[in-house]
Amino acid sequence: MSRDSIALNRFGYGLRWRETMSGAPVRSAEAALVAEMDRFDPRPPAIAAREDTSARAGEILELIRRNRNMRGRAERSAPATMGPQGRTAAMAGDAMGGPLAELPPDIRRAYLDGGRILRRDIALKVNLAARSDTPFIERLVHFWSNHFSVSAGKPGTQHQVGNHEFSAIRPRVLGRFSDLLKAAVLHPAMLLYLDQFQSAGPNSRFQRRVERTGPERGLNENLAREVLELHTLGVGGGYGQADVTEFARALTGWTISGLGRIERFAQRRAGGASFVRFAHEPGTLRIMGQSYAQAGPDQALAVLDDLAAHPATARHVATKLARHFAGDDPPESLVARLERDFLGTGGDLASLARTLIASPEVWVTERVKYRAPFEWLISVLRLTGLEGLDDKRIAGALRELGQLPWRAPSPAGYDDLAGSWAGPDALVRRVELAERVARSVPAGDVLARAHSAFPGALSANTRVWLSRAESGTQALGLLLVAPEMMRR
Repeated sequence: MSRDSIALNRFGYGLRWRETMSGAPVRSAEAALVAEMDRFDPRPPAIAAREDTSARAGEILELIRRNRNMRGRAERSAPATMGPQGRTAAMAGDAMGGPLAELPPDIRRAYLDGGRILRRDIALKVNLAARSDTPFIERLVHFWSNHFSVSAGKPGTQHQVGNHEFSAIRPRVLGRFSDLLKAAVLHPAMLLYLDQFQSAGPNSRFQRRVERTGPERGLNENLAREVLELHTLGVGGGYGQADVTEFARALTGWTISGLGRIERFAQRRAGGASFVRFAHEPGTLRIMGQSYAQAGPDQALAVLDDLAAHPATARHVATKLARHFAGDDPPESLVARLERDFLGTGGDLASLARTLIASPEVWVTERVKYRAPFEWLISVLRLTGLEGLDDKRIAGALRELGQLPWRAPSPAGYDDLAGSWAGPDALVRRVELAERVARSVPAGDVLARAHSAFPGALSANTRVWLSRAESGTQALGLLLVAPEMMRR
């Protein structure tokens, strides 16, 4: 690969179709990447015009709570002779997992509306990357969104996962890691996804009250564990179970807005979350050898700041970033350089990006990384100029490829290793989609387009196959699954 091709495809998402017609500005590959950092728009018009439906997350949870209460009353009042099946039919379905047809009309409408919002935000994310003139920064947005992975699989999250990326991550991808960490971890999408919104301190006033009046809610350690293992220190980062438990106590009180009876006690926080002080665990906590005596929401914020600055976090972040840009088994020299920059700048992500650009290990001529489905589709859309796809078709294509945004199988996000994406079945799905795309756009001069998309890097074998194609459409379909498109 040439340096121009590396800048376009390893750092970015490939050349846009219009640029093959007009030509890109003449500048060094490194300078072009640095220039993207200056002109990146974290809030482009498409995001600014987007309807904010985040308040509906709390409304959905309240609907479900009221439905459960009504079902409980119905179950208690149902005649004993009805039996379990009769009582189940009378209760009209499970709001959390039953078929939509069995749900009460108001909850069914809420679920359908959530699906519509999710598809809208997936299409917005895809179109921003496909049309962007700052694809390197869009790749960083996707990288950090996957690092702080949230899923739309739980009630209410469909209205929050898009906000998580658009309002918590995009504005901070070139800022401080500590700010990105706090915004991403304490966003309502994460609080919902990992059940933090209903965690209460064991010795909090809230917990003492519910022990007298209702079922115990208790401490939830999900978010604390994932922050330590996935977002900051990493596996082997020096923490133990006691640290997880104490950190979980520090996080108590952080919740989402709109939760019925506790709403009047909630203090709104930046980013859309709320804090309920009487659900927070009181007292000084000790985490990773450090004591935290801060009161209320400041306690968790102080812990997150210290985790962001920890040497294990620098190592963990440097390794993941190097793996994304320099191959599944990144050079130790690159990891160490990124680690030093992170520690030396206090987690300045713009400096980290510039160090990445300046690192010779990322400019090796071999294709070192297999493209995951999302980035392959973005590159296909950019290269072909295919536009105007409706929300359902975009979501359907990504579901078919196996990497639907905000649907990763675990809090670890989607895997960033070739072994997860390079199987025979996955390749067949790409070939089939490539053929459909090629039939949907004018082919034009495919060989010229290929030379523009991979300057100085188009292999002789690919040139031969394109020249032997029976039609422009067939040639374009072949190009979309050529080695140059599959690896970067």
